[in-house]
Amino acid sequence: MELTQRPGGSDSDRILIVEDDAAQRVGLQQLLRGWGFTADIAVDGRDALDKLPAVRPTIVLSDLVMPRMSGLELLTALMQEAPDVTMVLMTAQGTVETAVSAIKQGAYDYLSKPVDPQRLKILLDQIVRRHDTQREVRALRRQLQDRGTFGRMIGASPEMRKVYQLVEQAAPTSASILVTGDSGTGKELVAQTVHQLSPRNGQPFVALNCAAIPDTLLESELFGHEKGAFTGALTRRQGAFELANRGTLFLDEVAEMTPATQAKLLRVLQERTFRTLGGQREQSVDIRVVAATNVDPPEAVRQGKLREDLFYRLNVFAIELPPLRDRKEDIPLLTQAFVREFAQRNNRPVVGVSDRALRMLDQYHWPGNVRELRNVMERAVIVSRGDMIEPGDLPQLMPVTPPAPAAEGPVLTAGTTVDEAERQLIEITLTHTGGNKTRAAEMLGISLKTLHNKLNRMKEDSAGQDA
Repeated sequence: MELTQRPGGSDSDRILIVEDDAAQRVGLQQLLRGWGFTADIAVDGRDALDKLPAVRPTIVLSDLVMPRMSGLELLTALMQEAPDVTMVLMTAQGTVETAVSAIKQGAYDYLSKPVDPQRLKILLDQIVRRHDTQREVRALRRQLQDRGTFGRMIGASPEMRKVYQLVEQAAPTSASILVTGDSGTGKELVAQTVHQLSPRNGQPFVALNCAAIPDTLLESELFGHEKGAFTGALTRRQGAFELANRGTLFLDEVAEMTPATQAKLLRVLQERTFRTLGGQREQSVDIRVVAATNVDPPEAVRQGKLREDLFYRLNVFAIELPPLRDRKEDIPLLTQAFVREFAQRNNRPVVGVSDRALRMLDQYHWPGNVRELRNVMERAVIVSRGDMIEPGDLPQLMPVTPPAPAAEGPVLTAGTTVDEAERQLIEITLTHTGGNKTRAAEMLGISLKTLHNKLNRMKEDSAGQDA
């Protein structure tokens, strides 16, 4: 393996080498400078502390056994004076046990002497990626404080702050993530932010909507195919796993996969190998999977839509997105961001939303969540004739959540059949949405096809009773 200079190396990752042996000290400095790092030297721990204010290192590479102040004593001092500095210890074989103990006290890792250049380069690159992620997180936290956004996610409500905290915790790891939430809540944005904050952020991010691809084609989209694998396979085609190698693969609506495809996905997650359709050999893959679904995963498992073993494999880290109706305080931030985006894209003079229009938006139930709000604001920006969006610029048929009736409407009592309760629930929901079946299906948590089937059955039952 050839060790080359870091692409785009800069002074942002300065290394302080602490070594009492002059030959090793100078040799390491020349090696690190050859890789593009800024490398300074100190003869022992006390010398390193004296040089700390001037050098301001982000990484300290220190011998463990030194006169005046040992590497372990230096680690203790750094934890107090410069907690953001990452420390790597160098140790002879006889002191490995002490080095392992130092890791428990806060050191990042240790290297055995004589130092293997290849191992050192890999370790430093890992630390640099870690620092880049930490800087990105700090920048996003400032962004959240200043503008109420976290990456491409918008909102400063308590519900969204919990989501941001989970994203921060999960992103630096390699664990699989399962994102749940209603349709339109922004599950792909979560996956993109996880990728952005992970050590894989310089590698591909590939998104695949499992519900939008016919079952007969989904396996090919996931794993790729060889020329001649099936009728119409005229050339070799890479699948999502191959395209996302070393990066992140986002699988939306994962519960819509057939059981057979779910079994093959599970095998890839377990073995980290896959075979293209028509292929003869296994290919290794280094990938992080973020999956999403808008159905309740345990319920999908009970219904047989989601394999239980696949659920546990994906659900290493769970992130649940709240519906927009549960975080309406974020609507002003969201609308302002959408106004800015669409006004610029369509060259419109709109700069904001009036208080009356905001009140109208706040009263709505938002069954389509943030995606629906985004579409509404795009239309409003285009039709608006002034610099502010007014109620008249919003869709006229937007139903506003009505106040709850005092004692009207159907009431369920003991003895009501399940079919009757379901009929009443469907009728109430359709009334609430003004007869919009798509919105009613979203609110009921069922597919539009299922709602049509239930309505047809209700008509048949009613016709039978009339007869």
